[in-house]
Amino acid sequence: MSIRRLRTLIAVEEHSTFSAAADSVFITHAAVSQQMRMLEEEWQVTLFDRSRRTPQLTPVGRALVAKAKEIVRAYDTIVPSVIGDAGFQGEILLGAVPMTLTGLTPLAVRHLKDSYPDLHVRIFPGLTTQLIAQVDRGAVDAAILSRHRPLPPDMEYSDIALEPMQLIAAQNMPSDDPLELLANYPFIRFSRDAVVGNLIDGWLQESGIRVNATMELEGLEAISSMVLAGLGVSIVPARCVRDFNPLPLKRLPLPDGAPARRLTLAYRRDNPRLPVIEEIHKALLEAVKIGVFQQTPQMKESAP
Repeated sequence: MSIRRLRTLIAVEEHSTFSAAADSVFITHAAVSQQMRMLEEEWQVTLFDRSRRTPQLTPVGRALVAKAKEIVRAYDTIVPSVIGDAGFQGEILLGAVPMTLTGLTPLAVRHLKDSYPDLHVRIFPGLTTQLIAQVDRGAVDAAILSRHRPLPPDMEYSDIALEPMQLIAAQNMPSDDPLELLANYPFIRFSRDAVVGNLIDGWLQESGIRVNATMELEGLEAISSMVLAGLGVSIVPARCVRDFNPLPLKRLPLPDGAPARRLTLAYRRDNPRLPVIEEIHKALLEAVKIGVFQQTPQMKESAP
């Protein structure tokens, strides 16, 4: 048995096909198949049901993947655990919901890198439900996401910020009353595949507010651009870390009782790099304290 084969096995479970797993670990499809055969021969078990067009993990295979993840985590932290640097070297995998990728996440990672230059943070964007699954199965170490329901039993969270919802509209709109704007202008809906979209939709229904939804988009940047073009109004979170150059839009608070998005850092309790995850949380809180994405001195010096 080798760590390389265990990593390949984990990649197959995460990516569902041998071809996708091969791409993720930078080997050929044939090499993946050969490594899996070698593991089956060595362990004397059947890891995959090959009666289907795409091989599927057997129940024994899925159980062994879980154990393989524990072994790989222990291997990756064996040196830090001995020399006492608590793992502040190498790579850590951080998931993040898309709306944090242009403010909160880069500012926090910059702050973290200033303290731990040998720590490399690899970012994986995704929606909250996807990220929860990735954290739970060990595909990422931690994830910045929207907290909306109890997490799986082996997971924990540390809250980052509360982002109240606000109405955004073009500056030439004739009213500053969010309810009036919702009643009289097309509504650009936040995707209901995201937790934020469900929060907004639930509030509109509970409040008896009828809207004329003409679009449903995923990204805050896309929604804001549509609003800036005068194509409607929308409801979005007031971000805890603002853009360096925000679009010139009206940003109007909603009535009392409107929802807010709670950003949190989710992770497994048994993750061997909990000290690093704690520092990531501290960096996120520091970014919220700063409140606006700013250029670093190095960026300013290199600007033309």
